[in-house]
Amino acid sequence: MKAFTGPCLAALAKVVSGASIRWVGCTPDTCQRVYFANHTSHLDALVLWASLPRKLRAITRPVAALDYWNGGPIRRYMANCFNALLIDRQKVKRRNTPVDIMIQEMGSDFSLIVFPEGGRNPAGDLQPFKSGLYYLGKKRPDLELMPVYIHNLNRVMPKGEVLPLPLLSCITIGEPIWLQSGEHKNDFLDRAREAVLNLKEVGQD
Repeated sequence: MKAFTGPCLAALAKVVSGASIRWVGCTPDTCQRVYFANHTSHLDALVLWASLPRKLRAITRPVAALDYWNGGPIRRYMANCFNALLIDRQKVKRRNTPVDIMIQEMGSDFSLIVFPEGGRNPAGDLQPFKSGLYYLGKKRPDLELMPVYIHNLNRVMPKGEVLPLPLLSCITIGEPIWLQSGEHKNDFLDRAREAVLNLKEVGQD
């Protein structure tokens, strides 16, 4: 059932959002990656996942908040269909951090979709990144860290709305970055945030 529902859900998400995807300085690849994006809508994870080529969708898991996607049978079913990795933000432990969970769950096969700002920011301004992306890069230096800018989804699914509004959106994926040897955490997070912001202008061309 999941094998049938997943592609249908992906197709529906692309139709509703009108999402198009562009690859700038990179190409789709099945190597392990962490796609890190701005976060303005509850639809971000679903639409970004749905916009990936089918072969990549099968090995890519969006990281999402348990408290939202576990909030009712429909959301739980949708999260299961796109194989979301749900993080309980209320039970963060020093010995089993969200980063530890992500690394364990991705193993040697899966890629991830993450939102380094933490929570959503419907206003659209890119907030400072939290430290998770830095530690992912530090603990798994082999991962390609792919900046992503999602355009317009905050208007497709405005805060407080139950149903999405059909509008055109665009997803721009840029060339990968890596944590450099000896790079300070704040310097890396600023550089990663700048890589996402640079894609905002590309998507408006």
